[in-house]
Amino acid sequence: MIRSRIISTGSYLPPRVLTNSDLEKMVDTSDEWIISRSGIRERRIVEKDVATSDLGAEAARRALEMAGLKAGDLDLIITGTNSPDMFFPCTGCFIQAKIGAKKAAAFDVSAGCTSFIHALSLADKFIKEDPSRKVMVLGAEIMSKVTDWTDRATCVLFGDGAGAIILVGEEGERGVLSTHLHSDGSLWELLYIPGGGSANPSSPETVKQRMHYIKMAGNQLFKVAVRALAEVSQEAMEHNGLKSADIEVMIPHQANTRIIEAAAKLINFPMEKVYLNIDKYGNTSSATIPIALDEIHREGVLKAGSLILLCSFGTGVTWGGAVIRW
Repeated sequence: MIRSRIISTGSYLPPRVLTNSDLEKMVDTSDEWIISRSGIRERRIVEKDVATSDLGAEAARRALEMAGLKAGDLDLIITGTNSPDMFFPCTGCFIQAKIGAKKAAAFDVSAGCTSFIHALSLADKFIKEDPSRKVMVLGAEIMSKVTDWTDRATCVLFGDGAGAIILVGEEGERGVLSTHLHSDGSLWELLYIPGGGSANPSSPETVKQRMHYIKMAGNQLFKVAVRALAEVSQEAMEHNGLKSADIEVMIPHQANTRIIEAAAKLINFPMEKVYLNIDKYGNTSSATIPIALDEIHREGVLKAGSLILLCSFGTGVTWGGAVIRW
């Protein structure tokens, strides 16, 4: 059987660190409150002249270096992002140009924080269609530029960063075993940015009303997220005839430690096998999972044959999961 196997990973976090103590000087909040509600201690924030494609391009270069490939070897670049450089062209095209991947087709996926898993699912299908393809999948975000820094409920949560993986077709049991995607558009008002699109085109009025920043119904989203993570994790394991004891590590979307703990409890998944880095980076949206994958890969935790469970939820509302045999 041909499977799409991850041969390399890469990530990039901007150097500027914004701590909870820094936020205490900006809005009415406290380090203790932020940690207790989210598990976040600090996050990375870009400088003003940096675009999402800049972060993605650097993560891409690091993944290429690990794989021993040149950018020209890539056939396809799929970028998950909710904070694109521009309305159009797609951010993937900017990344393609910046790394010099001249023969690669490029496009973006916008499915909230689940965008990376959606992009992974698409890459898997493209490789199974033609196993000779080399596909790069990215999650890249600059959430700081769509965050309302006067809203203490949301500004403490988000950070900037990018992660990338490269997949190739290979015979055998290693690779992506399955992906599972879901959505419920009736819940869109739980997390959204109202301004800038065709529903509310940019105008002095939309700017005045701060409609170009994240709006979130945190309490309602919390409940939906817990259920979604638990259900899709269980679905992914059952689809592959697996139990939590078979999984080496779960890498969930890093949105909130309490959400992750509650979801793990629902399916009796031990927290000691859940990878967390939210304390260092906050919620980098579609970039959280590929950043975590790169970290855990470079730390040497993953061995050939290790089973990995990915799960995420996001605006839409969307949620998804995947099982990978490393």
